[in-house]
Amino acid sequence: MNPVLLIPARMASTRLPAKPLADIAGLPMIVRVWQQAQAAGLGPVVVAAGEAQIVDIIKSHGGEAVLTDPDLPSGSDRIWAALQAIDPKGQHDVVVNLQGDLPALDPAQIKVVVHALARSGADIATLAAPIDNDEDKANPAVVKAVVAWDAAGQLGRALYFTRATAPTGGGPLFHHVGLYAYRREALESFVALPPSPLEQSEKLEQLRALEAGMRIAVARVEEAPLSVDTPADLERARKLLS
Repeated sequence: MNPVLLIPARMASTRLPAKPLADIAGLPMIVRVWQQAQAAGLGPVVVAAGEAQIVDIIKSHGGEAVLTDPDLPSGSDRIWAALQAIDPKGQHDVVVNLQGDLPALDPAQIKVVVHALARSGADIATLAAPIDNDEDKANPAVVKAVVAWDAAGQLGRALYFTRATAPTGGGPLFHHVGLYAYRREALESFVALPPSPLEQSEKLEQLRALEAGMRIAVARVEEAPLSVDTPADLERARKLLS
């Protein structure tokens, strides 16, 4: 496998405007995410930027960034556009989509998702972590992964993703971690599909893949990384990384 790591980033966040450039202990958030991706040592890391400011800040720190259409509808469309620009001959057969709002992501988790793709033979791989508190179980902002786990409970197949508290009954619930590894041909197929009914209902892009019959492998990790979506999240990140 020959992975490339792509980080979609744009300035037009409604809850936290100019989020990629938010300062966290002296560095813009997008630079911290790029550094964590570099530390995984899996392959080249490129930021798929929606605006020139993001390209400039990454290049000023020695990184690579590609300017993409700011009006692209999703992060997946953005990384596909960047992939075509940087690798038109298709040398990279695995594409990791690393969200640009995970400044404290453990690089080991990036390795886990790529390993899960290789082990499972799935089209896409992602991660999930056990939910350890009732507040997150009921919080629609915490996306739950409903997974058919293997006997060891470490690698499974995604059955559904939802903002609801699911599944019901006993047993642990799992927080979906928005980190994906795609086989290149699966990403190409995925971005060619129209938005699906369940995707539009739940506002979860990964449901498009499930509705189209694509297989998503899920690897278990023990902790979900902090996702910076609001000013309060940003303050938590600043304290964590100070």
